[in-house]
Amino acid sequence: MRTIRVTGKGQIKVKPDMTRITMTLTGVFKEYGETLRRSSEETEALKDILSAFGFERPDLKTLNFSVDTEYESYRDKNNNYQQRFVGYRFNHVLKVEFASDNDRLGKILYALANGKVRPEFRISYTVKDPEAAKNRLLGKAVTDAREKAEVLTRAGGVELKDIQSIDYSWGQIDFEFRPMMDNLAVGRCAAGMVEKSVALDMEPDDIEVSDTVTVVWEIA
Repeated sequence: MRTIRVTGKGQIKVKPDMTRITMTLTGVFKEYGETLRRSSEETEALKDILSAFGFERPDLKTLNFSVDTEYESYRDKNNNYQQRFVGYRFNHVLKVEFASDNDRLGKILYALANGKVRPEFRISYTVKDPEAAKNRLLGKAVTDAREKAEVLTRAGGVELKDIQSIDYSWGQIDFEFRPMMDNLAVGRCAAGMVEKSVALDMEPDDIEVSDTVTVVWEIA
């Protein structure tokens, strides 16, 4: 059996409709147990803040959590650099997502800046239904593969017959637009805060994604 193998590329633009706030809590304490306790307390305090804006406590999701030893450099009496133990540092990275609303976002940032805990944060945008976008992307990739295969078989004087296989990576597609490249300390927002809100006028750009599929047809 003779076959032809063609790789098609799909490319789409998706309008983001969800806002994601990624927050990082961190702290250093002498005792390991104290570090864990303080991490838990700050996480609960963050949930308390967000609950005032309609979030359930499970809506705050952990992305990463770590506890590492921390050391600092110093010069001894002979002016040589040495290391000494400072304590244990926890880093807790969390996220919360909601339907995009600049007014709600501004109020959340104000509350974070004036709350019991003040995490560093990053704002990004994503889509509510990534699976639908993935399916549309996959459909475009297969269509592109067929169009290319039809051009090649016409030029080669052969007939395109049944599909024998479709190879798709099923890799993770990142439907996230990040206008902020780095985390921002929430206290740095203070200058823009009026009437218990942060004044925001943000319209995220479309998210552009692409992927490929490889299709094998029988030819005659």
